[in-house]
Amino acid sequence: MMQQREIVEKAKKAIETLNPGIPFNIMEVCGSHTMAISKFGLRQVLPKNIRLISGPGCPVCVTAQNEIDAVIELSNKNIVIATFGDLIRVPGNKSSLQKERAKGKEVRVFYSPLDALKYAEENPQKEVVFIGIGFETTVPTVALTIKEARERNIKNYSVYSLHKTMPEALRALLVGGSNVQGFLLPGHVSAITGSRIYEFLPEEFGVGGVISGFEAEDILMSIVMLLKNYKNPTIEIQYKRVVKEEGNIEAQKIIEEVFEPCDSTWRGLGEIKGSGLKIRDKYKDFDAALKFDIKPIGDEIEVKGCRCGDVLKGRIYPNECPLFGRVCTPDNPVGPCMVSSEGSCAAFYKYGA
Repeated sequence: MMQQREIVEKAKKAIETLNPGIPFNIMEVCGSHTMAISKFGLRQVLPKNIRLISGPGCPVCVTAQNEIDAVIELSNKNIVIATFGDLIRVPGNKSSLQKERAKGKEVRVFYSPLDALKYAEENPQKEVVFIGIGFETTVPTVALTIKEARERNIKNYSVYSLHKTMPEALRALLVGGSNVQGFLLPGHVSAITGSRIYEFLPEEFGVGGVISGFEAEDILMSIVMLLKNYKNPTIEIQYKRVVKEEGNIEAQKIIEEVFEPCDSTWRGLGEIKGSGLKIRDKYKDFDAALKFDIKPIGDEIEVKGCRCGDVLKGRIYPNECPLFGRVCTPDNPVGPCMVSSEGSCAAFYKYGA
């Protein structure tokens, strides 16, 4: 514990020494970083000109409402909806999976897509659709279930892929100008992808990034690394105990085998070219979008007053939204940023602004 305190104090002094004296916005694009920053009160220990702002790092939060509506419509077809816990509370335009489950629809929460595959195998009379959501971290396991379903001839299991990938979202945030001077890059995602996928940030936009761990000392040391190189931005790995430059090659291979890039709509950011993943033709029998002709329903209808989109772009802090803590709370979430345990609004509400 003493060593951790010494590291934190050393990092704080280094930040004071390296402070460029100009507005310096650092965006984290990982929900776990968002929670850690709020939990450890790191915004409060930084100089006022160095701001930590949240970006589109929560996969549940950036799932479009009309895609939620499409999943809800699927639940009306006597199909078992298998998903992670956070997704069931995310509001679509008219309802949520939680509300539909209360009406008697079969919506089941699984901690792993492998558990969903096992459920499908044990219940061959039921069609089971797993809602594939998340960034590169969760994709390999979902890909594995599709491969296993094919190899074991489990025909009643399929995946509706709402997976998103991080690099093109970062590009979309920076195109046309941005208030971001540096990125805290996601540790879990980067354990799969490696660091090379971010090299376009300094090369094309002059913005650096550090792949950070999740303890207070990790994040503070990552900020030190960003400040040291702000005049000559680069991509660095602070989280070296987990992340390698080349990433997880085997995980990358299985993603490449099962999925291919596609365009995807991000809540708050709109459609981003090449930022999603769809199932390749080789595995099309396990693509729920084809099997059940699933399409996003209608357009996005933003709730009046909700500024989740601006929160996801790092334009405002959650407590600057007029609904925050008043109409919108974890018990009564209006927008997805308050629903997810990794959402910026949920973090601000739990740990204070």
